[in-house]
Amino acid sequence: MLLLSPENFPDYELIDCGHFLKLERFGKYLTIRPEPQAVWDPVMSIKDWEKQAHITFVPRSSSSGNWKKLRDMPDRWRIAYPLKHGGPELAFRLGLTSFKHTGIFPEQAPNWDFIYASVKKMKTSSPRVLNLFAYTGGASLAASAAGADTTHLDSVKQVVSWARENMELSGLKDIRWVVEDALTFVKREVKRGKKYHGIILDPPAYGHGTDGQKWKLEEMIGEMVRRVLELLDEREHFLVLNTYSLGFSSLIIGNLLKNQKGTETGELFLKTSSGLKLPLGVFGRFSTSVSS
Repeated sequence: MLLLSPENFPDYELIDCGHFLKLERFGKYLTIRPEPQAVWDPVMSIKDWEKQAHITFVPRSSSSGNWKKLRDMPDRWRIAYPLKHGGPELAFRLGLTSFKHTGIFPEQAPNWDFIYASVKKMKTSSPRVLNLFAYTGGASLAASAAGADTTHLDSVKQVVSWARENMELSGLKDIRWVVEDALTFVKREVKRGKKYHGIILDPPAYGHGTDGQKWKLEEMIGEMVRRVLELLDEREHFLVLNTYSLGFSSLIIGNLLKNQKGTETGELFLKTSSGLKLPLGVFGRFSTSVSS
């Protein structure tokens, strides 16, 4: 099992975590956000956090809340991530959402590097890549930067617009945008006989499609993976499956992908300078072009 964490992300830092919270730096701004997996004691006191932080998230419920500014900072700002393997720099516009997110999941950076390298090593001209549950598009940007004909799908129109903004900030173009329920789209593509050289899935634990379709990870991930595997080009392909759900094991991912040659599974995490490791999801991936 692999344990992967970003190795070179100058614009991001997990400073400390604990007491179900995390102190992070995005660019030059420090945030305090809830983190249900940080069940231990932090290295610093929360009072010391608040002396440094620009803003803290105050929950109203389990899924939403408000931001409280402790120092002056903008509601929107930008950061960048330099892709490995000789890739370009990806640019992201960040913002303060009512769901505690800022518009980026930095622990996904190792997967962005994997996607970029996988596309680059393909012999196919302009490989077709499908990014499902694509959010603000980090994986879409990585695929497009490597030269892929990229389709970006999410059921929320606002985050698709956000992803388009990130594409433009990154100096990229021609990503195809789809606002639709992911499983509905995949079933239709299978019926059409479509094939993709790369597929990325980062499904939530719970969610809804554009027409109110229910998504529950444990109940539906099996069917989704079966359908997606039908869409992969037989000769040259890669797949990345990432899940963030409390109690969801990488062994489950391994079982879902058990018949795929070269599958590697593991956990994504972020590490503080003091050595604390914050787990942030399990993944499985394979590629006909790139080894681990």
